[in-house]
Amino acid sequence: MTEMTSAPGRNCPLCPRLVSYREANRQKWPAWHNAPVPSWGPQGAPLLVLGLAPGVKGANRTGRPFTGDHAGKLLYATLLKFGLAQGAYGEDPGDGLRLTGVRIANAVRCVPPENLPTPAEIRSCSRFLKAEREAMTGVKAILALGLVAHNAVVRLYGLPVARVKFAHGAMHVLPDGILLADSYHVSRYNTQTGRLTTKMFEAVMAELAGRIGWHASGPGDAAE
Repeated sequence: MTEMTSAPGRNCPLCPRLVSYREANRQKWPAWHNAPVPSWGPQGAPLLVLGLAPGVKGANRTGRPFTGDHAGKLLYATLLKFGLAQGAYGEDPGDGLRLTGVRIANAVRCVPPENLPTPAEIRSCSRFLKAEREAMTGVKAILALGLVAHNAVVRLYGLPVARVKFAHGAMHVLPDGILLADSYHVSRYNTQTGRLTTKMFEAVMAELAGRIGWHASGPGDAAE
């Protein structure tokens, strides 16, 4: 597999609009990551969590998925509670947090303007999602955070999105037996408006744990 298809380079040229935005951010905030954000966590993990794209002041700044903005708070607190991570989330790549049973990636690796990639940009970045899935030979489930991530997985498997519809809490069995689980995105908007609560997100994680049989702590239990 070539470098271009396995992971995007720092100056990935695939999406002209995202390249322009990246360059503008580099001029404005030269100390930030301002590049495609790599996946994080062990490739041998049973669970892949797939988000939408880096936040401009979150992962685009820090270089680690869901790190440095509001979206990471519920996600990492839940992963810790379910025994899929160890340490403490400090909203910084140097916080010492370690993922043990999960890998995290985004459907689009570069930050998009207004937090919204175009369909063409999602398609261009799908080659990296394909490589991610192929490298995770022990994966049992994919947790899609939001509609864009859900549809990216469905299209990766060559399925019509009209047949495999997104719904919070839905569980879909993909052609290779992998479980696709849906959750509303852990964004600030969703959590602050109550569209997604801690209880709702933990319920999806508990269902996943039961379906794929990972060895994890349940809500309220201490992580091992």
